[in-house]
Amino acid sequence: MKIIIVGAGEVGKHLAKRLLRENVSISILDENPDNMRPLEAYDLLIHQGSPTSIYDLKEIGSASADLFIAVTPHESVNMTACMIATNLGAKRTLARIDNNEYLLPKNKEFFKKLGVDYLIYPEVLAAKEIVESLKMSWMRQYLSFCNEALILLGVKVRSNAQILDKKFMTGFFNHSRYRVVAIKRDSQTIIPMGPDEIKANDIVYFITTKENLNFVRDHAGKTSSPIKNIMIMGGSRIAQKIAQFLPNEIGVKILEKDRECCYALSEKLDNALIINGDARNIDDLREEGIEDIDAFVAVSPNSEENILACSVAKRLGVERTIAEVENLDYIMLAENMDIGMVINKKMIAAGYIHQITLDAEVLDVRILTAADTEVIEFVAKEKSKITRDMVKNLRLPPKVNIGGIVRDGKGSIVDGNTRILPGDHVIVFCEASSVRKMESLFN
Repeated sequence: MKIIIVGAGEVGKHLAKRLLRENVSISILDENPDNMRPLEAYDLLIHQGSPTSIYDLKEIGSASADLFIAVTPHESVNMTACMIATNLGAKRTLARIDNNEYLLPKNKEFFKKLGVDYLIYPEVLAAKEIVESLKMSWMRQYLSFCNEALILLGVKVRSNAQILDKKFMTGFFNHSRYRVVAIKRDSQTIIPMGPDEIKANDIVYFITTKENLNFVRDHAGKTSSPIKNIMIMGGSRIAQKIAQFLPNEIGVKILEKDRECCYALSEKLDNALIINGDARNIDDLREEGIEDIDAFVAVSPNSEENILACSVAKRLGVERTIAEVENLDYIMLAENMDIGMVINKKMIAAGYIHQITLDAEVLDVRILTAADTEVIEFVAKEKSKITRDMVKNLRLPPKVNIGGIVRDGKGSIVDGNTRILPGDHVIVFCEASSVRKMESLFN
């Protein structure tokens, strides 16, 4: 597969590095040589040029591209580049945008006719993931599949959890109510096998069904309290989308340092209280009632400030904290500071784009920021290898765990005796290096 990436910003660079793990040819184009300098050590073709120049797009080989991706910070540039690439002969194109109206289903065919096959708005994807994770205070992460037929939970377990210090080979986990698909311990991601155990302070990822959420909560030693009031640090696009996506019964306060930005936010949002204040300042937090806040979300443009603000909120008694951390080097730092959830929009965007590069029928790809692994929703095809035998006999690649299947709209947990049938939606947890191997089983 030949992939061209236009825009060597944070999203473009991260995507290029991620796709390099696979057997694909990657070219990247950007006007700014400083953006491309960090990529010189990697095995990809670098070209300095204009994303909207027909000559430059021809030079980089757009005519033979299987996938043309435009992810510069400028929506109009991305749309124009995709239109030119399509007319030059690119098979499929994707543009990064910042206009939510473009994502409406009624506009999909309109943009396809113009030459733009896929649209991605990273801030919207990040906001949706944050809103989904706010459904319950005791979870670090909440991802649903097939209209909540199956749910992936990330939970940090403490010393009171029932599931601690029990080897998987003992049979304690052999039931149909949940499946532990991965364990994050410090910097290590463990796909559990027979001799493995869960330890206090591990982040444990469960696949379960909605009716078994309370069972998982009890086994993880957690208590539940509803989230009624949220405070958001920063009036970014992500903050605006969070406020728009949250149900009306949840109270939202947005603290923004810039007065002019506050005026603009108050005109856009009618379901949030906009406050001109500094969420890094403890006095400001107390004045705005931080003691009555159930969740604190820091989505300012500064990763360090987001981490520190969440740490302060945690010390002031807020049970649930979420930080946007765009600097990958800081993700482990945030985890060690016990930030409830770390969100990284370029990793979320990379998961969405990765889905498009796969040949098997893939409906969803989610990258777990904390574990740096992927959860993929495959659809089993007629006569594919995955349907030929029971799961225990399939000789799956290493670092892979099949969590559950959805058949006829009903979710169920997978065990070794499960047989996957054509048409099943299969939720697979795996490291990036195993994705292509799993893809071959579903083709």
